Amino acid sequence: MVTDVRKNYPGLTVERLPSGKERLRVRVEGKPNRKIRLNVDLDHPKFSEHYWSARAGIQLPFEPETTAVRHSIQWLTDKYLAHLQRMVDAQQASPATLRKRKSQLNWLCSFATEDGDAYGEMSLSAPSAAFVRARDARAATPAEADNIIKAARSMYKWACDVGHAEVNPLIGVGKIHRSQGGATPWTVDDLRKFKERHPKGSMAHLALTLHMFTGARSGDAIWLGRGQEFESHGMRWLGWQPRKRGAAYVEIPVAPPLSEAVAAVARIGEAFILNEYGKPFKNADSYRNWLRKRCDEAGLSSRSSHGIRKALAELLAEEGCSEHQIMAVLSHTQPSTSAIYTKDAERRVLAAEAMRAINGFEW
Repeated sequence: MVTDVRKNYPGLTVERLPSGKERLRVRVEGKPNRKIRLNVDLDHPKFSEHYWSARAGIQLPFEPETTAVRHSIQWLTDKYLAHLQRMVDAQQASPATLRKRKSQLNWLCSFATEDGDAYGEMSLSAPSAAFVRARDARAATPAEADNIIKAARSMYKWACDVGHAEVNPLIGVGKIHRSQGGATPWTVDDLRKFKERHPKGSMAHLALTLHMFTGARSGDAIWLGRGQEFESHGMRWLGWQPRKRGAAYVEIPVAPPLSEAVAAVARIGEAFILNEYGKPFKNADSYRNWLRKRCDEAGLSSRSSHGIRKALAELLAEEGCSEHQIMAVLSHTQPSTSAIYTKDAERRVLAAEAMRAINGFEW
């Protein structure tokens, strides 16, 4: 583990003491002969903060990893979030995942028991029924309730792997959310309304065009830019590895409408889409909120960026694109995933073909 961490933290050294214990020291940047001892270990949630301070020549005092009661749910949560932070630092997990898990698990820890105590104070050996009660308390927002359970289930799986727990009480706790079909695909009329309200030259128009002609998810749209462009066979392409776990690498030609939309905006930065300050959006959530407001301005209150992606999938299916062609555009690795987006469009195509067969019938 230390070897892997060294790759991400230059100047970090591990010294073995005569007692057999190890201590961490960091070489001050620009001063190769000066090293500062770290007062925390690799497992500490603020390890990165201590490391970078040491690189700048500042030694931070020791801080306890958690003040929670040992083997309580809050204690386990603190341990798990510290683990996720290390994974993010090693580029093995997404900062967005850490941010969401922190919010979800902190809510769980603050939820009150029937006696009025916080869940965080309960033993981590709490029964499944306790988590079902917390889930059902969020029944008004069932998708979020299920996500809280999912976060807790992942936390306990990690706890079992590292020996903090023997049983995962979340196994078997079911979902309460019933899908209503997900995001609504944009129609041709939706696209027209949005472009009328946000004409070419606006950042909103560029955002719509980028989604429509790349199929990029929000988490990728916020950082795609000229750094992902390349030339091949006399054409300009975009190539990128989607940040969604398990997504396939995407290479797609830059369509003329996208080139025109990029050229029309006044602000230019490292990403195509910029906020009102001329900077890339910090995260997908802030970008989705911004785009939702632009949709509201166009009278499209129930539309989202993911709905554009679904519209593209349906359009490709209706135009006769093969399953593997659609997978290549949408960065899917399993045909079943693309089928979720395209089954309705394919049924419409098949129905139209079938009806053409009886057009000559006399009635």
